[in-house]
Order: sequence, then structure tokens, then C-alpha cells
Amino acid sequence: MASVTVKQSGKKISCKEGDNLLKVLLAEGIFVDNPCNGKGICGKCKVRILSGQVSAASETEMDQLSAGEREQGIRLSCMAEVLGDVEVELLKKERKHKVLTKGYVPEFVMDAYEDGYGIAIDIGTTTVVTALIELRTGEELADASMINAQKHYGLDVLTRITYEYENPETGIGELKDAIVQSINAMITEVCLEASVDKEEIREIHVAANCTMTHMLLGVDARSIGRAPYKPAFKEARELAASEIGIQAGKDTRLYCLPQVSGYIGADIVAGAYVCQLQKEPGNVLFIDIGTNGEIVLASHGRLLCCSCAAGPALEGMNISSGMRAAEGAVEDVRITEKGIELATIDNQEPAGICGSGILAVVKELLRTGIVKKTGAFIKKDRLPESDYRYLMIQMNGAKREFVLHENPRLLVTQGDVRQVQLAKGAILSGFVALLNKAGISMKDLDKVLIAGQFGAHLPAESLTGTGILPKEVEDKLIYVGNSSKTGAYMTLMSSKARHEVEELARRMEYMELAETENYERIFTESMIFPEYP
Repeated sequence: MASVTVKQSGKKISCKEGDNLLKVLLAEGIFVDNPCNGKGICGKCKVRILSGQVSAASETEMDQLSAGEREQGIRLSCMAEVLGDVEVELLKKERKHKVLTKGYVPEFVMDAYEDGYGIAIDIGTTTVVTALIELRTGEELADASMINAQKHYGLDVLTRITYEYENPETGIGELKDAIVQSINAMITEVCLEASVDKEEIREIHVAANCTMTHMLLGVDARSIGRAPYKPAFKEARELAASEIGIQAGKDTRLYCLPQVSGYIGADIVAGAYVCQLQKEPGNVLFIDIGTNGEIVLASHGRLLCCSCAAGPALEGMNISSGMRAAEGAVEDVRITEKGIELATIDNQEPAGICGSGILAVVKELLRTGIVKKTGAFIKKDRLPESDYRYLMIQMNGAKREFVLHENPRLLVTQGDVRQVQLAKGAILSGFVALLNKAGISMKDLDKVLIAGQFGAHLPAESLTGTGILPKEVEDKLIYVGNSSKTGAYMTLMSSKARHEVEELARRMEYMELAETENYERIFTESMIFPEYP
């Protein structure tokens, strides 16, 4: 046997010799940032080994650590095995995250309830939002939000699906339990805040992406992760909430909104319904930008949709100094001749760069000519030392990096720019492919609706300045907030809305981008950044 002692808390954890250090810490509920779920590729799970013995660092791990970090005894916890009694120091604290809980609510006719309460839930890959609703009035009495507890199994849906593959006997149950326990905690929180007895909850309505819906219900999601990427089910599901372990009333019913495909889930159906895309007379584009970019084009009554793998860069992950949208995250940037101006969430000291921040940085790098439209940094030796940009670029061997902030040292690397470039190419190519399918051009669009957690933090100039959306639509952007939760709220309050949502899901035409004619060319062209004069 061996043990791991955490310096900050003094907590001593017993484990077996040879156990993985990251897994030991996570099993005790200790926060360690691990976006790649222990694959050793994100470099975020660093801890300092103060004493004791762990396994030697591999070449892969050494590549993730600077010489200074190695001298300080810093290791990637996911790559270290406990070989005896070890004391570690955690290097990152869990920060309070900003989660979008509100959104546009259209006028609609509610059912007549005499009493009771309902719960509307939006389950995203990254965040979960829960609202307590008084059914008689439709008033939202309280809301709660949190980071999806499945983060311990990976930050994106494919990593979590991979976890099911790697743990066929326990993975499905572990992922279900993680999200159910989160929901139970939030239901308790909102009921306490509003002084409501959980027994009075009559219905719970959930809008989630397709993978999250499967994992909530304990349904094998592995088919979504392999060709032809088909979900186990697409239709709406209704069952007793207690059947999956949700703690509410004895007879509380759980309703999960319908899906369209493995990558167009109930959250997007909900958003399309909230924005009434099926009734739009012209051409309207609806976009929910996150780890996946889901897009719906309403063109004179026809509803085309697609999903593109934007990757986690736009949520602050896979970025060298990246973090989620939490206090201290850089969310806006301005590069001037006098220096770099930063705006952080809650005006805290800079701790990292979130999704909106990395887009703002790249937009500024393009505007100031530090990065070319190809995505490559300009060569430092071609700048005179008197140029204000000269000191902002540093050399790491042969690699060029942009110094965003000195203490703590926040860098934007060539790899970071490439991650944003890939996300931009994925989203814009989906946009273009849908327009081509409908036979319309950019100028034919009447509105572009931006939904979701990430979109709410993005100014139009970051979207168009990086070329994720073309300049032609800048004055057509409308932000609709958390339309997923609003859709769950509407089906909770209206049986008519529930029927119409199910009908809408059947009407939406899913388009597989990989099978689209000339898609590789569209994607390649969409990768090019806009050129500034």
C-alpha cells in the first residue's frame, strides 16, 4: 500500500502502489484540471511532487513541461504512478464559473395548472442549468448551474464515449450517476432557495445534446462515436424520474426532448423551436457554438441542419494558457502601441484565456499583422526593434509565441492559433455548405441567431474579425441566450409546445458534411483568416 497527501488540505489518501496519481486524486473528489481525461496531451493536470517517489517521466510528459517546471518537481499527474508515500501540491484551484442561465422567451399559450412545480434543465457537455418553475403562473422561482460533473471522464462527448468503450462494465453507469447526482444537488438547491418541497415537483423536462441524453438515461452512447454515428434512439422519452435515480416527488415524470441525429440533439431542436424557425418567412441561420458547432438554416420553410467538430479551443481548452469561462479568465483583448489591454471575468487577476478571450486575441493578432491570413506568425527578425510588436513576440527555439501577459505568464502559441483556425474552418464550412444546399448566398440571409453559453460572451467583431462568420452578416446578428433551457421550459408549460417540438424534430433535415460535394475544398477555403488592410 501507499498514500498521497495533499499539501493544501493535509488530506491523506490511501492507495495501491502503482496507482495513477490523477485517478487517486479524482476518486477523492479533489479538483485537478484534466481536459484530455488523462491522455497526457493537454498539459493541464500539473502538480508539484514535494516528497516521496513516483514513476519516472516519459518523453511525452517531458515535452509538456518546461525546464523550470521540471526543476521544481512539477509533473503531469495523469502520467505519474504512485510508488510509495507521496506529498503533492496542487497548482490550480477550482474557480467559480460563469454559466448562462437566461435566454429569449417567445410568447406562447401555457396550459392551465392549479398547483405544483416543474423543473426545466439544460444539459450541455460543459455546463448544466436547472430552473424551478411554478406551474400555475409559469414564474421561474430559482435557478442553479454547475459544470457538468462528467468532466472527470473527459471534456468533450467523444472522450466520454471513449470512456464507455474502455470501461464496458462500469462506464455507462458511472457517467449516468455523475449527471444524476448533479441534477439531484441542483434540485435540492433550487427547492431550498424557494422554500418548496421536492414532493411537489410534478414534471422535469430536459433538453440536452444527443450524447448527454443517452448518458442521463443510462443508454449506451457508443454508436454515436463510430460510423455511421447513429444514436440508439431519437424520439422524445418519458419515464418516472425515480427510474434513473432523480430524487423529486414520488410520481414525478421525466421528459427528454427529441433529437434529430447523433450530433443534432434536443438542445438544438429546443433552440430552433424557441426561435420559431419553422415559421420564418425568409432565410435565417441559427448557430450554437461550442465544442461542436450546430447550425440550422431555415429557408422559406425548409429546415436544414448540420454539426461540425469545432473542438474544445472555443471553450478555452486545447489552448496552452486556456481555461473555462471562470473568474480571472481573459475574455477580451486589445493590442495597442502602448501595450496590451485585457478584460477578465469579474475583473480578477488574469489566470488564463477562455474561449471568447482566445478569439479576441486572434482577432487582434490578425488586425495588427502579428499573424497572417494563413495563420502563421510573422517573423520577429523582420520587425525593427522600435516596432511596438517586437517585444510582444518571443522565440521558443524556432517557434514564435505571443506574450499576452507576464505574471502569470500567458502565451499564445502557433499551435493555439491553429486550433482556432481549425474551429473557424469547421464552423464556416458548415455555414457555407448549408447555404449551398439551399441555393442561397450570404447576402440572402435575413438574420443570424447566436445561441448558447459561448455565443453569449462573443462580440460580433470577434466572430467576424476572425472570419468564423463573414463580415456580410455582422449587422444581422441576434443573441438569443440559453435557448435550450427555454425550450425545456416551454414544453414543461405547454402540451401544445411539446407536440410542436416533436413535430419540428421530424421536419429537420440533417446533412452530413463529410458526404457533401466538394466539402474538402470548402473546408480548406474556410480555414483562411480574413485579411486586414
